[in-house]
Amino acid sequence: MTVCTKTTTLLQAENIGLQYDDKIILRDINFCIRDIHRPGMQQGQVVSLIGRSGIGKTQLFRILSGLQQPTNGNVFINGRQQVKAGDMGVIFQNYYLFEWRTIYQSLMMSAKQNQLLKGEEKQYIEKYAADFHLKEHLQKYPQQLSGGQRQRVSIIQQLLKGSKFLLLDEPFSGLDVCMLDKVSDLLLQVSTSDEQNTLIIVSHDISTAVAISDTVFILGNEEGQPGAIIKREIDLIERDLAWQRDIKSNPAFIKTVEEIKSCL
Repeated sequence: MTVCTKTTTLLQAENIGLQYDDKIILRDINFCIRDIHRPGMQQGQVVSLIGRSGIGKTQLFRILSGLQQPTNGNVFINGRQQVKAGDMGVIFQNYYLFEWRTIYQSLMMSAKQNQLLKGEEKQYIEKYAADFHLKEHLQKYPQQLSGGQRQRVSIIQQLLKGSKFLLLDEPFSGLDVCMLDKVSDLLLQVSTSDEQNTLIIVSHDISTAVAISDTVFILGNEEGQPGAIIKREIDLIERDLAWQRDIKSNPAFIKTVEEIKSCL
C-alpha cells in the first residue's frame, strides 16, 4: 500500500445549504480536502464530486468556486479564508478563450495577474507551453485549435494566474478513448507539478474520474429528506486504488465503481 499522510486542511465546506424559494437544492454539505504528502513525491490532490444529473453538482461547483453564494454555510480555503470569486481556477466545459487574441497574448494576460511571475512571464509561458505540447501553437488563435488543445490552454491560464485550486466541469465529456487517456495524463501531470495543486472534478464519467482521484465525494438524497447531501466519502488511498496506471482493470477498482453507482 502507498505510504502517505494527510495534514493541513486546504478546503473546508461547512454546513452548505442552497434553497430557491421553497425548493431545497443542497442541505448540510460538509467535507474537507487535506494536503497529501508522499515520500519522495510532489503530490497534489485530485477529488471527484459525483452525483446523478440534476442533483445539484453544478450549484455546488459554483459555490466552491465563489461564483455563487449559498443560502447558508461557508467554504474556507487557506486556513479560515472565506472563498470568493477569483480565488479558484475555474475551467468550464466550453473552455472560454478570447477568440480575438492569440494563445500567447491570452496567456500573457493571465501571467500578468500573478505578481510572483513579474519579469519572468515569457519564460513561464514557454515552459508551460512546452510541458503541455503547445509551443508550436502559441501564435495561433483559439478557433485554430482542437478541443483538447483549448482545454490545455484553459488549464495553463489558471496555472499562470497562480491558482492552486482548479475546478473542472465535465473535463471528460465527449472525448474518445484515446483522448480520455491524454486528458487523464494531463490532469495527473498538473496535480503532481506542485504539492499544493488541488483539482476538484465534476463528472458524469465515473470510471475515468475515479481512476485519477485520491478521494471521491458522492452527492445524493436521503430517503424522505429534501436537498442533496454528501452521502459518502471514499478514500481511494486507503483502498490502494490511487496513483496507479491501468487501474480500471483492477477488480477492486471495478467493485468500487459499482459501489459508487449503487449510491446514485
